[in-house]
Amino acid sequence: MTLRDKVEAALVKLTLSFREAGPNTWVVSDDEVGLESLIVQLTEPIVILRTHVMKLPPTNREKLFAELLRLNAADMTHGAYALDGDSVIIIDTLEAETMDLEELQASIDAIGLALAQHYRSLSTYRARN
Repeated sequence: MTLRDKVEAALVKLTLSFREAGPNTWVVSDDEVGLESLIVQLTEPIVILRTHVMKLPPTNREKLFAELLRLNAADMTHGAYALDGDSVIIIDTLEAETMDLEELQASIDAIGLALAQHYRSLSTYRARN
């Protein structure tokens, strides 16, 4: 079984709603686990999981960055908050060769939990339209 087949089979076994978005890339959108669009990408030798959290606000960035670092240190069991251009994301990586179903499930669950638990504190930084 190729690593690509391994990742896709794991997503199927976890009964997640997903679609293929490109070569070695899947988008998980599953309301039951609190995920709107989690990107799962096989970039050998790792599997990258990432999801958009919010756009960077025009003000209070320093406070937001401090809050993200605090959350990374105190509350993230898998992955971390990071910046990607003008967006805040959650990103996690797993070693593809040794990744098992439980490890992938734990990472996905932790990302969904972080999004739910941190929504209120991070929403105070969202830009108002």
